[in-house]
Amino acid sequence: MTANSVSSSTPTETLDDSAARLSVDVRRFPWIRRFAADYAFNFPAVSEFFNGNPVDRSAWVGAIARAQSHDRDRNGMADVLAAQQRRRHAPERSRVAAERLRDPRTVAVVTGQQAGLFGGPLFTLLKALTAIKLAAQVERDHHVPAVAVFWVEAEDHDWNEVRSASVFDKDLTPASVSLAPRPSNESASIATVCLDGSIVTALDELDAILPPTEFRGELMAGLRAAYAPGVGMAEAFARWIESVLGDRGLVVYDASDLASKPLVSSIFQHEIATPGDTGRLANAAGQDLANRGYHSQVQSPDNGLALFHMDGARRAIKQDNGDFVIGDQRYSRERLAALASDRPELFSPNVLLRPIVQDTLFPTICYVAGPNELAYLGQLRGVYERFSVPMPLMFPRASATIADSATLRFLQKYQLPLESLQPQDESTLNQLLATQIPPIVEESFNNATRAIDEQMARLIAAMPALDPTLEGAARSTLGKMQHDLTTLHGKTIQAAKRRDDTLRRQYTRARSVTFPGGHAQERTISFVAFQNQYGPALIDRLIDELPIDLGHHWLVTL
Repeated sequence: MTANSVSSSTPTETLDDSAARLSVDVRRFPWIRRFAADYAFNFPAVSEFFNGNPVDRSAWVGAIARAQSHDRDRNGMADVLAAQQRRRHAPERSRVAAERLRDPRTVAVVTGQQAGLFGGPLFTLLKALTAIKLAAQVERDHHVPAVAVFWVEAEDHDWNEVRSASVFDKDLTPASVSLAPRPSNESASIATVCLDGSIVTALDELDAILPPTEFRGELMAGLRAAYAPGVGMAEAFARWIESVLGDRGLVVYDASDLASKPLVSSIFQHEIATPGDTGRLANAAGQDLANRGYHSQVQSPDNGLALFHMDGARRAIKQDNGDFVIGDQRYSRERLAALASDRPELFSPNVLLRPIVQDTLFPTICYVAGPNELAYLGQLRGVYERFSVPMPLMFPRASATIADSATLRFLQKYQLPLESLQPQDESTLNQLLATQIPPIVEESFNNATRAIDEQMARLIAAMPALDPTLEGAARSTLGKMQHDLTTLHGKTIQAAKRRDDTLRRQYTRARSVTFPGGHAQERTISFVAFQNQYGPALIDRLIDELPIDLGHHWLVTL
């Protein structure tokens, strides 16, 4: 692993040597919080919350040793994966990668995401690609077998977060395709949702929205094979991710698989035996973060377990007078612990315990996280220690905007920062157009403004000697003159707008591509939009050319 290539504290935007990508310091984006910025550029400030700096080679050596020495049921997990892969008809390379996990030397680079419709936004793909590239780099640098694992978070119950997908239409306008809201049982996990005939309608809508390309037919055929009536939502997502990246050796794991629950029943029992400790440790770390000027991402209630009960619905488990309450049922601690031992399939970890379960199942040396995930993961070091599970390194996922060469040329020609395209007003466009006005015009306006201000100031100063009541009239006249001059200046800019429609179209197009609806492209547009545009070259180019360094966002042209 190499050190971060940007060490300066000054935000930068630089053109990469390949001339096909632009590097932007992530601190320039308003949605990047200080914690994520410091993780990339000032790691010592946050080092106490993690188990090593991912840019230090020694940290990887330590993470590998800890993962290899930790006791876990490797064969049991490999059996679970093999069964899943058989059901999904996984590509051969992903099956071979999963089998490698039986080897006690094998380590894993893990990432994951909820089971979003048609694969979810672009950042889902970027997470998986980061894990694949890191696993390959670990093998090269440390000479140990390394596998990239994608954890499908299928036990979450927020249907509204996963039921829609947005793509660009032929006019580069974001258009969404959605499955219907849930009519009932909002607390059921995504894993229980079985696709019905409405998925065919959604696929037809997607097919109609996507611009016609030479790749659309094959893309839609693949999506229809994965997202078919009668298939579970989580299963369809896993099939699709696997079909896209399985040939790259990605191992896809559906976390709702009941067969894996016995492998982590001891975690569930430990949580029940010491109720509230997980939440208190995470809350204490969150308070420590807040005291240092950061934000606390997760606040856990004092009366609950870091577990859900799964029996048709996903229900929180609360404490009450020494007992546990699930819905209208009461359990003693002993009875609930026995249930976790005998029927672990009835339990699911919450956001605080999920990483512990993950790193019990897999020999994780590194987790690939989004910027918001970093903050809550930073609250978990004490939780890892509580369960005696080695905390892996955390690596921020690759961050990118995919654009064509015309967008890159436009930004370079007018020296526009990428983030200036985010606002949905025309302030940046007006500033840009103002620079296109002949210099003599702008200079004349400035000279006229100064002359009016200077001469009227002298007149206002002289008025009291003649008639004090005229001073107000003089100031009012100055205001009117300034207003009229400003109005004329605005009309000049409007004339420039009318004259330069090409510039306006270029600006609008670049803004639509990079910040659809004012939001980051990678968080808004499904990666199937880019598969439709670029075909197989999308994965090939991103694997070959997208850097996985800290603190950078990349504008990539394909």
